[in-house]
Amino acid sequence: MKPNPATDLTAARAAGRLTLRALTAAPGAARPSRHGHLLPGELLLRDGTPAMIWPLLPTDARALREGFRRLSPESRRHRFLTTIGELSDSMIRSLVDSVDGVAHIALVLIVLPPDGQEGPVGVARLVQDPADPAAADIAVTVADDWQGRGVGTALVSALMQRRPAAVRRLRTAVETGNRASLALLAGAGHLSSSPGHLGVLDVTVELAAA
Repeated sequence: MKPNPATDLTAARAAGRLTLRALTAAPGAARPSRHGHLLPGELLLRDGTPAMIWPLLPTDARALREGFRRLSPESRRHRFLTTIGELSDSMIRSLVDSVDGVAHIALVLIVLPPDGQEGPVGVARLVQDPADPAAADIAVTVADDWQGRGVGTALVSALMQRRPAAVRRLRTAVETGNRASLALLAGAGHLSSSPGHLGVLDVTVELAAA
């Protein structure tokens, strides 16, 4: 039987043998896509770049930290609504170790460009509110060079497909001037907002039935 690179890579990540860091050095991962065919599990971004979405694993902590270091100050501020120079160990534990795939879902988008570097360019997470299971917070981070290409849209769509059945609305905070995030959230459902603290909007998105 002819090996299937997509199946092999997916199995390796599921077994914890393949991290985001290792994937960037897997030169043969997407060769069939270079002939114009999508592998099982692949998707096309807005600009036609093949990509895959996988769950964030505990072994991805180091790659997550390094990816954050490469973000621009503006992208960091959009994500955490404050200026952060480095992800602390406690933040890494919160972002990685608390992921259970049920109430806290975290996904990674890996790009597989035909003539470029393969690797992770976006992370998105959905965290169900334990006090209100019908609500969940959502956060999306996309590498600066890949913003505007459909990475965030693909990640949000994947989160919505995997969200707990009880979740009927998203609640999050967004900088007033962060039009890209507001548009992304509006694409998920009916968006409403109200002023929060200085320069920040409290956003609610009513979702269609799962």
